Amino acid sequence: MKNKIAVFLLFLISAFLFARPFTIIDSVHYYNLDPHTANYSSEAQILTGLYEGLFSYDPLSLEPVPALVADYKISRDRLRWTFTLKEGARFSNGEEITAQSIKDSWLSLLNPATEAPFASLLDCIKGASEYRAGTGVASDVGISVQGKLQLTLRLVAPTEHLPSILCHHSFSAVHQDQNIYSGPFVLESYDGSQLRMKKNPQYHDVANVALEEILVIQSDNTLENSYLFNTGEVDWILTVADIGSIIDYNSVLINAEFATEYLFFKSHKAPWNSASFRNALLAAVPWETVRGNTFVPATTLIYPIGEYTAPAGLADYDLEEAKLLLEQARGEAGMSADAPLEITIAVSDTEYAKNQAEILLQSWSQLGIQVKMSVTPIQRYLDSIPSWDADLFSYTWIGDFADPFAFLELFRSDSTLNESQWHNSEYDRLLQEAAFATGEKRLELLSAAEDVLLSDGMIIPISHPVTLNIINLNQVKGWNLNALDIHPFKYLHLEKVVPSIPNLVLGK
Repeated sequence: MKNKIAVFLLFLISAFLFARPFTIIDSVHYYNLDPHTANYSSEAQILTGLYEGLFSYDPLSLEPVPALVADYKISRDRLRWTFTLKEGARFSNGEEITAQSIKDSWLSLLNPATEAPFASLLDCIKGASEYRAGTGVASDVGISVQGKLQLTLRLVAPTEHLPSILCHHSFSAVHQDQNIYSGPFVLESYDGSQLRMKKNPQYHDVANVALEEILVIQSDNTLENSYLFNTGEVDWILTVADIGSIIDYNSVLINAEFATEYLFFKSHKAPWNSASFRNALLAAVPWETVRGNTFVPATTLIYPIGEYTAPAGLADYDLEEAKLLLEQARGEAGMSADAPLEITIAVSDTEYAKNQAEILLQSWSQLGIQVKMSVTPIQRYLDSIPSWDADLFSYTWIGDFADPFAFLELFRSDSTLNESQWHNSEYDRLLQEAAFATGEKRLELLSAAEDVLLSDGMIIPISHPVTLNIINLNQVKGWNLNALDIHPFKYLHLEKVVPSIPNLVLGK
């Protein structure tokens, strides 16, 4: 009888563990679930479940793998790409996903009214830049459809990394009805504190999607979050936990990220629109101090990835040299030696940001510059940058695909991501030349472009952030550490370890 009760208890425990949804805890913030305008990494993770495009990320290598595309070919001059979509792929309402679906999605993304932050990544397509800028029309964009499943792109320049770009959620198959999805899951509900997704039965690869349901709980209570993980009620915590309270420390995973924290100048007014004045300030940055509390100090913009060789970084502090450079800059600008100089640093209301600005204030004040801080709540910080009348801003950028261009696009003159308003013809020329190159030559040109950016004094690199995930990889399979911290939901599955009952002897 005791053996039967014990077996029954094991059955109940197992049934409970497998019945509940795959549960995640994330911080409290609003999710923008529009793939055309979503801009944060946490949203990108959710969107791996709801939407899919021609390619998706390999969960380990981050290399592009076919998703909606069955095959593709590239013309001899590398200016025409032809994609053949998988037959039978459907939206969650049962409507077939066709080449026209992709074309319509991308034209909607490029529509100037959408104001999509990543739209300029399609500037490699003929007519795309003009259409999104409002100087062209949709019919001139080099996207054409042949039959039901064939999509052809005509490019302005060969774009070796195009499949990597197309992994991004912005380029998914997006239905006009926002309640219809193309990915392995559909949104069941979202009330601002909990988000629930369920498996999409219409998904073309549904047989290989293991999770039936995903629940995302938003909570900033780090102790409570750790407790829920320790008791097995939560499978994965994104950052917001009290690490010291986690019982199984092997579940605490810290990893370098393809990301950079940096400050950038907005080159919209004198004198900080001058490289000479900016470089004078950079010579007076106490680099060791400003990078002192970081895990991975950054001297360049791009985190080293693959075969990319970064240019010489920024690390030299010399206050006397800074004073000399500032004197020379004044002379070049025809400015008297006693003319007042002011700079405004835009910061969030976090202690970290204010302390960082204070370090620069103390150093630059020694140059005779009046340094001001302009503060706004962190929730509003990024949205405030375009209209903020300040000179120096803080940014943390996570590469949207595993290629140096994911960072260099931020400073291309015509980019929708160029918050700095910096324009440099040599930088743009090198990026354009890189578009026609392949392999090692392409990476050399990208490195030369980064060198132009650094030499022009546009950024102050601070650190390469690290990611923190709390997850039991003995139970959660298909999850891998990677540089983008993106873990597509379609690959995840649970292998629950059922607690054993001591001294259990199974009998007849």
